[in-house]
Amino acid sequence: MSEVVLEVHNLRKSYGDKVVLADVDLQVRSGDVVCLIGSSGSGKSTLLRCLNLLEDVDDGVITFQEREVSDPRVDRREVRSRMGMVFQAYNLFPHLNVLDNITLAPRKVHGMSKRDAETRARALLERVGLADKASTHPDRLSGGQQQRVALARALATDPALLLLDEITAALDPELVGEVLAIVGDLAAEGTTMVLATHEMSFARDVATQVCFLDEGCVLERGAPEEIFRNPAHDRTRQFLRRVLPSA
Repeated sequence: MSEVVLEVHNLRKSYGDKVVLADVDLQVRSGDVVCLIGSSGSGKSTLLRCLNLLEDVDDGVITFQEREVSDPRVDRREVRSRMGMVFQAYNLFPHLNVLDNITLAPRKVHGMSKRDAETRARALLERVGLADKASTHPDRLSGGQQQRVALARALATDPALLLLDEITAALDPELVGEVLAIVGDLAAEGTTMVLATHEMSFARDVATQVCFLDEGCVLERGAPEEIFRNPAHDRTRQFLRRVLPSA
């Protein structure tokens, strides 16, 4: 059995009186593709931000590579250096060209030489179909191209875990497929991922585990065929009927 990369136990997060995550449990093994589905506001993005230590948790334990990282004394920068995260809004540095965006973390955080970082960056740009855009600045790229650069940047440090937060939500419909194709290839290659998505057909095709979140709780989890063909909870069925008319 593959090693456990990430474990979450009884994770709780509130903003004032509003409970955003309530006793969330999650286990991610090497090579897993865990898709978080649910309505907007169900807690998917907050969960990813907690996993990446961008949000403080109120209670619970996050263990990453056999080390508790929810401890407030942990070096968050060091933990994040072993994760890659891609956001809905790309978050590329506008004053840097594509190559510099991708090589910044490998050089500054991981101490990679400029030559090695650029060699890896160019290979990743080739992989995402943007080999000719190395010297281009983000504002000269389409949304789909920017998101592919963001994926390349997240992969540049060879992360143990890749977190993807609704990475197609801001894209025009015709650009969604080009980004999902790359993520699908990463999944097929065994990249360990947790992603929040509204793309149900994609989740059904690539996920090893689907978690349905509702009002901050993981209401149901299981293999894609279980969740999409025979969900156990009425709330899951209601959600899937809304997003998949044939469900």
